[in-house]
Amino acid sequence: MLQELRAGLRYVTRFAPVRDSLLLLALVATMGMPYTVLMPAIAATVLHGGPHTLGFLMTAAGVGALAGAVYLASRTSVLGLGRAIVVATVTFGAALVAFSFSRVLWLSLLLLPFVGGGMMVEMAATNTIVQTIVADEMRGRVMAFYAMAFLGTAPLGSLMAGLVASHIGPMKTIMIGGVACIIGGVIFAFRLPTLRAHVRPIYIERGILVAAEIDGGAKSL
Repeated sequence: MLQELRAGLRYVTRFAPVRDSLLLLALVATMGMPYTVLMPAIAATVLHGGPHTLGFLMTAAGVGALAGAVYLASRTSVLGLGRAIVVATVTFGAALVAFSFSRVLWLSLLLLPFVGGGMMVEMAATNTIVQTIVADEMRGRVMAFYAMAFLGTAPLGSLMAGLVASHIGPMKTIMIGGVACIIGGVIFAFRLPTLRAHVRPIYIERGILVAAEIDGGAKSL
């Protein structure tokens, strides 16, 4: 088992598209997702509401997540999902920053769908790309690292966010997380040309992309 784990770790760390995608997902889960655990405090102390206010806020984020899922389901190909990850991550971070300045319920309700949609698209698009490009014999181990990057880091981020919020408040904590997500998305955008060079041979081998499309300028990621 330890040998298989080491093989999976080597594969993830040495294969740039998977490595960079999982690092970005871990950043988003650690710095961005803790907004959910801070929402009760925001509803009570910032928006001066109660359980109904919290319900409205979480529903608004859920509507955005549903819209993001519908968008991804409507896509017919994995081509271009790299750009979708960049847009979703930056949108998620920017919406969190904007939400951190909101002090009224209606504005918060307008912003949270972008938060939920950005998170859903980033998470699901990463999952789709990773499962598409990994070698078949490594898929299970790589998806274990995917689960660790998303589900494993979120509780740590929530703990950290709670500690920070106790000192500087929930809204400033969310703003810091949003800025971190924006920076991560921008860095990933600069990495896209290099990552495309890695995935093009895989897409050609699996019939997703043909060499003629590459010569014509098609984007593989």
